[in-house]
Amino acid sequence: MPSTIRVRATASGERTEVQALVQHPMESGFVKDSNGQTIPPHYIEVLTFEHDGKVLLTAYWGPAVSKDPYVKFAFAGGKKGDELKVNWTDNLGKSDSLAAKIL
Repeated sequence: MPSTIRVRATASGERTEVQALVQHPMESGFVKDSNGQTIPPHYIEVLTFEHDGKVLLTAYWGPAVSKDPYVKFAFAGGKKGDELKVNWTDNLGKSDSLAAKIL
């Protein structure tokens, strides 16, 4: 199964910019389907980015985050060729992870 995470990390001088898109339904539990039935909650609870064994960013999310969330941030210290690890876990216990090289 292909990864649900798409990430691009670009190093420029001392700064590394990270952009990530996560494919996930992010259902709040308040929306109804075409039959009038409430769609159960299904959303990412924790999203983590790591570099060189250190956590760069941890996002604790809930049902208010939109479908297919996009994250962008920058950090100091990444170099071209370094590995960036991304992983998420949702409220149903599903998860995904990806390791990408910094460009």
